[in-house]
Amino acid sequence: MQTNNVISPQQAGTLHGLFLERVARSSDKTAYRYFQRDAWREMTWREMHNQVARWQAALSKQGLQRGDRVAIMLRNCPQWLMFDQAAMSLGLVVVPLYIVDRPDNIAFIVNNADIKALLFETAEQWQSLCTVSDQLTTVRCFVSIDNVPNGGDARLHSMADFLPDTAQLRAAPPCEMGELASIIYTSGTTGKPKGVMLSHGNMLSNAYATLEIFTVREEDVFISFLPLSHTFERTLGYYLTVMTGSVVAFARSIPQLSEDLQTIHPTIMISVPRIYERVYGAIHTKLNEGSPLKRKLFKMAVDVGWARFEHQQGRGAWKPVFLLWPILQKLVAQKIMDKLGGHLRAAFSGGAALAPEISRMFIGRGLPIIQGYGLTETSPVITGNHERNNFPDSAGLPIPNVQVRLGERNELQVKGPNVMLGYWNNPEATSAMIDANGWLSTGDIARISETGHVYITGRIKEIIVMSNGEKIPPNDMELAILQDGLFDQAMIFGEARPYLVALVVLNPDVWSQFCNDAGIKVGEAQALSDPQVQAKILERITLNLRSFPGYAKVNRVLLLQEPWSIDNGLLTPTLKLKRPHVVSRYEQQINQLYEGH
Repeated sequence: MQTNNVISPQQAGTLHGLFLERVARSSDKTAYRYFQRDAWREMTWREMHNQVARWQAALSKQGLQRGDRVAIMLRNCPQWLMFDQAAMSLGLVVVPLYIVDRPDNIAFIVNNADIKALLFETAEQWQSLCTVSDQLTTVRCFVSIDNVPNGGDARLHSMADFLPDTAQLRAAPPCEMGELASIIYTSGTTGKPKGVMLSHGNMLSNAYATLEIFTVREEDVFISFLPLSHTFERTLGYYLTVMTGSVVAFARSIPQLSEDLQTIHPTIMISVPRIYERVYGAIHTKLNEGSPLKRKLFKMAVDVGWARFEHQQGRGAWKPVFLLWPILQKLVAQKIMDKLGGHLRAAFSGGAALAPEISRMFIGRGLPIIQGYGLTETSPVITGNHERNNFPDSAGLPIPNVQVRLGERNELQVKGPNVMLGYWNNPEATSAMIDANGWLSTGDIARISETGHVYITGRIKEIIVMSNGEKIPPNDMELAILQDGLFDQAMIFGEARPYLVALVVLNPDVWSQFCNDAGIKVGEAQALSDPQVQAKILERITLNLRSFPGYAKVNRVLLLQEPWSIDNGLLTPTLKLKRPHVVSRYEQQINQLYEGH
């Protein structure tokens, strides 16, 4: 399967035991790369071990008891991992927080989990926490990475003062694989977040099973930019890499990702579809500005590359046109690969469905996209495509030791060692999610092909039932609309209504070009409601939805310029759309779209 240097769950025992085993095997090898004070730096496993000892010594002085909860609110960096390992070495339970979450949401989680210590980074975060400080009474100590003035709160310590200069790592208390390791709060698209309880065994088994479907090597370099508070990144971009001894490079930020890719030259990337969608949109915007020859070469490269992929997968015959691939690769494909660092051999996609035309473009350029599927409640991976059995429009095959089946209304159900312990202090929600036999209901509608591949076709709770009885899964329609670079965000609405409408947030750059072409001043607010403008945009939406049934037709559109964000309460910290909140925010405008009907 892999090299002999892979650490199995049985060898690790716990997530902290996994780290200790890696240090013992690879002490002088590079573990992490990170950017600090205008330069990229490296840290070995031995150096990580020494830093974890300092954090352990500092936390042990806070009067914390085994099982107490502590929280991390940091961007991806070595300190996130140091705190995590130190906390687990003391038997503490780690609760990750999103750095861009709303203060009231953070306060809810802190109180719900009874957080005793909270690690954060910046003065801006501290100011945000101070707005709800009267609600954070369970916290005994706050620790800031930066030197933040405490403003009179004696609980605040800077990292420099909090950590001893040196320390020796003490042995962790005995711990079973099935014990609680972390509580990860779900996004809460329709209500308050729920705390998903994951054990050491949940995440260890999930990372190890993923290695059964895709080979990860010790010499691989991962680029880390999805938040570590996201289970997808934490399990595959953190614990899996400790398992394999691979190097992780922490990107500085999403805006600087393009530059970091050029510096880091990663071999593996873990991402959500939105990153691939943005690259896809940027490429097509540039293509539309280029010559017909350039567009023709691009299409030929994608078509030939895709045909080669199908042949390599054993699903297509060899074709003479494959002889053109070295030329097409040099002229077209390699230029895109170079923008991604030039060394990528695979990219994982999860968190939501990736549109087939996007995966086709990347695969046609020579970058295998490995799409998978999972939930926070399943640690998170349930299914994944194999390197040599890759159906990119599917969510893949169940990972080893995980069973799937279809329940009522074709809802996908899951059973295996990756299924959570339950929801923190919420037995009612737990029993609603997991039955007496251990089957977890995902809430997703699926079909399973003859090859065993799982295809997610909709959400049980996100089906629009129109007044004519037609049932519409909005997600696929929204993904299709977003193939047009004019739109940054989209939501389909039509529950109990006679027809569908679309709410779309416009891409400011493409909107400017659209207005220039139409002779409209961008700043004119009436342009958004101009009937001719709306008709033209509706034509573009209809074009993207041409493959959908006739009843899945958008009749009217609401054009918006303010992005839906976490700050305005319309997105969750994992960037999922809060549909009820969007409907509430634009209720008056939506009603106007139905006037006269």
